[in-house]
Amino acid sequence: GGGGEGGGGKSGEWQGYHMPTVPDDFVVDEEKRHLGKISFFSKLRGYGFIEVPEEGLVPENRLFVHWKNIKSEDRFPFLTKDMEVQFGIAKQTELAPKGQVTLRAKDVTLPSGEAVNLQEALDAEQKTFIGGQTARYTGTLRFFNPRISFGYIDLKPGTELEGYGGEGAPTPTEIRVERSEVNSGTQQPLGMQDVEVEFGLWKTSRDELKAYNMTLPEGRPLTMENLENRQATNSQMYRGEVQLWNWRSGWGFIKADASVVFPPDVQEKLTKQAQEAKERAVKRGQEGSDEELLYVRRDDLAEGVRLDKGMMVMFQIYIDDKGVGATQVQAL
Repeated sequence: GGGGEGGGGKSGEWQGYHMPTVPDDFVVDEEKRHLGKISFFSKLRGYGFIEVPEEGLVPENRLFVHWKNIKSEDRFPFLTKDMEVQFGIAKQTELAPKGQVTLRAKDVTLPSGEAVNLQEALDAEQKTFIGGQTARYTGTLRFFNPRISFGYIDLKPGTELEGYGGEGAPTPTEIRVERSEVNSGTQQPLGMQDVEVEFGLWKTSRDELKAYNMTLPEGRPLTMENLENRQATNSQMYRGEVQLWNWRSGWGFIKADASVVFPPDVQEKLTKQAQEAKERAVKRGQEGSDEELLYVRRDDLAEGVRLDKGMMVMFQIYIDDKGVGATQVQAL
């Protein structure tokens, strides 16, 4: 996939797809809404393309769309081929060469502007549920590995499964859960282990049980905030420098500017976090450091931000079970 109009023959890359690029001064009205049709969407890969009827609006008259940019209450938002949608257009620098940007759809909705909620109706047509579509069961998520896109739940002992198996048939003790059934509140599912969960159950054509719409107890999504008990401290922006950024894994560390003064409870957690990190390093035979660094993940970057070591940034902070992290990270 090269170039297209304004693309200059260069491209970014997304999971093997070469995305056409445009110069970074390419004019985009980010407030304007457009209509188009889905030409392709892979629910497994989480992306697809919108066929754009307005000639010359975007390279090749098609626009990349990622599941995170779909307005939806579905646990894993998706689109279907030939579906009509409304969308905005945003520039993205992360996957493009210097001086170029890629374009992608944002705030994708139905043509009416309503959210794209497809999951429950589709599941009702395609799945055979144990106890009905709204029935909920409990257990312990033994593990979920996002790299292999599945995990296993240990079903709570003594659970009765209405309508499954014959009389006297043993109740399964472990249930497979796949990525599409992890309700992570439109975030990328995290790696998890030994987490108490609730879920529905459905039966495959081979009579195997699988989890449906897995959440934390009381239906809370399996988000980073909920799993780590994240608490926003305030809306103040702080200044700092990126000390490390692992682009492939999507995490790194920020050192706050020397002039920054954090609230006392945050500073206490940050100091403790640094001490624990040094102790772990010493146990591994390394020297360790007393530097007080804030953790940052790709999901905590503002739209379109690409971090590099040494970059100056502004950010908000949060505290969680692990310590102190940076969020809403913006480049200076």
